Amino acid sequence: MASVYDRWHLARPPKDAELCAEHSTKTRLLVPSKDHSKGKRWQVRWRDSAGEQQKENFAKRSQADTRAATIEADLARGLYVDPAAGKESLRSIGERWRTNAVHRDGTASRVERALRLHVYPTFGDRPMVSIRPSEVQAWIKDRAQHLAPSTLRVTFAYLVTICGTAVRDRIIAINPCAGLKVPDVRKVEIVPLHASAVRALVDAAPDRYRALNLLAAASGLRQGELFGLEVDCIDFLRREVTVRQQLIGPEVGEPYLGEPKTHESYRTVPLVGAAVDALAAHLQRFPAATVDIEDRTDPRKPRRRKAQLLFTSERKESLRRGNWAHVWERTETNANQLLEEAYAEAYEQWVRLGRPEGTEPARVRVPEGTSMHDLRHFYASALIKHRESVKTVQRRLGHAKPSITLDTYTHLWPDDEDTTRAAVEAVLGDVPALCPPRKIASR
Repeated sequence: MASVYDRWHLARPPKDAELCAEHSTKTRLLVPSKDHSKGKRWQVRWRDSAGEQQKENFAKRSQADTRAATIEADLARGLYVDPAAGKESLRSIGERWRTNAVHRDGTASRVERALRLHVYPTFGDRPMVSIRPSEVQAWIKDRAQHLAPSTLRVTFAYLVTICGTAVRDRIIAINPCAGLKVPDVRKVEIVPLHASAVRALVDAAPDRYRALNLLAAASGLRQGELFGLEVDCIDFLRREVTVRQQLIGPEVGEPYLGEPKTHESYRTVPLVGAAVDALAAHLQRFPAATVDIEDRTDPRKPRRRKAQLLFTSERKESLRRGNWAHVWERTETNANQLLEEAYAEAYEQWVRLGRPEGTEPARVRVPEGTSMHDLRHFYASALIKHRESVKTVQRRLGHAKPSITLDTYTHLWPDDEDTTRAAVEAVLGDVPALCPPRKIASR
C-alpha cells in the first residue's frame, strides 16, 4: 500500500514541542521536523513487488496523492515499474538479452555486430527510461542514410526486442519503439541465371570445384550445406543427396559443422545423372580428405571428430567463405570470358550464313554481383518452369514455410489460362437477364 507523508512535520511529535509557526492552524497543530523547508514536502512511501521499500518526493500534496493512487493500482494489476530500474543503461539490458537469447552462432555474430556498430553508439550509455520515441525515429532516419533498408529493418528489430525485454522486466512501462516504422524494403524480383551462364560457371571453375558448382545448380543446396557435405551424404545408387548439417564459418575462430538453417532444411534431394557422374569423377580425382573439425550438430554435446568432407581446399582443409569468395570471383571472370568467346563464334557463323532474320545469337553474361546463391535460384526456377508445386519446391529448397517460397519465387510460376469468365458463366449462365428488352420505335 502506498502512503503519503509530510516530511516537514512530525507525525508523532513529543509533548510540549514547539509548534510550526508557518504551517500550524487553529485546527491543525504541526511540529517541524529536522527536514523542515528542505526539499520537497510530500513523500510517497510503498513496498514494491519484491518487498523493497521505495519512496518518492513531491512539492504538492495533490501530486503525491495521485502518485500513490497510481502505484497502488499498478501493484494490484501487476504493472508496477520501479522508477530506479529505468536508470539501467540500454547497453546493459541489450547485453543481457543478447547473451541469454537462443541464437544460432551465425545469428549471434550478426546481432553483436549490429548492436556494436549501430545501436550502442547512440543509445548504449543512455538510461533506458530516458529514451524517447522521437529520438528513436531520428536514429532511424540517420541510419537509413548508411544502411540498406533490409539491414536497417533487421537492426531496428534488435532494438525493438531490447526495449520489449525492458518492458517485460518492468524496467520501463512503454516501449519507445512502439508505432515507429522503418523505410519499406523494395523487393527486387529474382531473375534466374541463363542456362548458358550456369554452364559457363561450371566450366570456368577450377577443376577442384567444378563438381561443386554443378551440384549447387543441380540440387539447390545452400553454400554452407554444400561445404558441409560428407561422402556418405551422397547415395550414388539412389542418385540423391542428404542434407543433415552445414559448415559454419564464424567471423572469428575455426569453421565447424552445425545444424542446418531450419528443421525443414533436413532433407533429401534427388540428383540428375550428370551430377552423380560429376561427383564420382570428382572423388576419383580429388579423394575426400579427412578433416579434424568440431561437430556442433548436437548443441548439447559438441565434439571434435574426423569428417570425410566431399569438398575441401587445396590444402585439404574445410572451405572458408573468405577464400571461396576469391575463387568465385575468378570463376565469374573466366565464365564471362567463355561466354564472350562463344558469342563471337556464334556471331561469326551467323554472318557467314547471311544474317538470317530471327536467328541472331543472344549475348549472355554472368551479371555483376552474381553469387553462389544464384545457382540455388536457378535450381528453383527449373523446378517451377516444369510446373512443380509450391510444396515440392519448398521441400527441395528446405524453406521453413511455403509462404517463403511463394514470396521469393511467385513471379516465376507460369500463369494458367484465365478461366474466370467460364467459371462464372457455369454458375450464373442461366440466370434471366435483369435488363428489360430494348424496344424498337415503330415507324
